[in-house]
Amino acid sequence: MNRSTSIGRGRRAGLALGAALASTVLCTATSAAAPADPAGPGSTRTDARPGGQTDGSTGAARACPVVWFDLGETLVHTAADGGIGYQPGAASYLRSLRLRHIGIGLITNVPPSWGATDAERAARLKKEVDSAWRDSVPFAWDDFGDRVLTPRTDAERKPAPALWQRAKADSGRCRLVYQAETAEEVGVAGSLGYLPYQVGRPHRPAFLPVGLVELLRQWPR
Repeated sequence: MNRSTSIGRGRRAGLALGAALASTVLCTATSAAAPADPAGPGSTRTDARPGGQTDGSTGAARACPVVWFDLGETLVHTAADGGIGYQPGAASYLRSLRLRHIGIGLITNVPPSWGATDAERAARLKKEVDSAWRDSVPFAWDDFGDRVLTPRTDAERKPAPALWQRAKADSGRCRLVYQAETAEEVGVAGSLGYLPYQVGRPHRPAFLPVGLVELLRQWPR
């Protein structure tokens, strides 16, 4: 099977799953506002995650499902002057996922030379973003924990499948979502079994509605 056929089938499967989920949710469920955050709108506190899955490699409780994101032009925007801030609605969306104990992660391309490990490259990424941050609300780094995956080599850079495969292995048997601004990336993610969602498209929610993400907890594998 060639790569374009695989991606096409994956995208159709993801869209079918999304349609099935949408058909079972009332509009009030998909558009409900997030409950008030007792830590305040700027908090990056990571709540305890009851009912999460145990990751066999670390023994740590992991919340299911897991929503993975691209970073640039998906969650954050870089302005012409180099300043960085949240994309519209991104901060409140991440807060809604946190309040519902839904795990989140980043899959983003950075230079492999930024570090020998994901942790080192993530630390450099955080430094680069924070140094140019112009938003009044800090970026929610704490919510992502150690789920920040970056290429170890140039060959792993997206749209190569390596980072999505690594994220899938990290997530155990959790249902997975991938959200990005490019059709190519969501297509590759869909071909690997993620529920893909292209953000920022007209006439549809900016991000996959949280009510639909929550339904993945009941969706049979």
